[in-house]
Amino acid sequence: MVNDADLRYLRRCVELATEALEAGDEPFGSVLVGADGSVLAEDHNHVASGDRTRHPEFELARWAAAHLSPEERAAATVFTSGEHCPMCAAAHGWVGLGRIVYAASSEQLASWLAELGVPAPPVRALPIRTVVPGAVVEGPVPELAGPVRALHRRFHGAS
Repeated sequence: MVNDADLRYLRRCVELATEALEAGDEPFGSVLVGADGSVLAEDHNHVASGDRTRHPEFELARWAAAHLSPEERAAATVFTSGEHCPMCAAAHGWVGLGRIVYAASSEQLASWLAELGVPAPPVRALPIRTVVPGAVVEGPVPELAGPVRALHRRFHGAS
């Protein structure tokens, strides 16, 4: 169940997604939180660099693999503005990170982008649990879906 602390981290993800948008990138942001509630790392999308794998969830998985023990990774939570894509879900699973909490689902995002006439991406969106069956996943969070949708509308030039 998403609690007030979770909402605080998710709001930070939306702030990071806004930073990505303001930097000319797709609006996605993520925060890695330790078992004690401390923010361990955070990032936003960097795909405008030309490297389409520079998703924040993937970067946090790499950071966790380099800096945390397997036990610390399993006890950590990844908060993110949007549900992991299959690449990021796989990285999450391979690294052994714990719980995932997202503001907006891949299904919601696909629907919003279709409304805007944005072509489908080259990789199919799949629910995280389809890629990582044992993942502990919570989302979407209805009160944050609107702000996330607004960021994607801005990115794609809609008002």
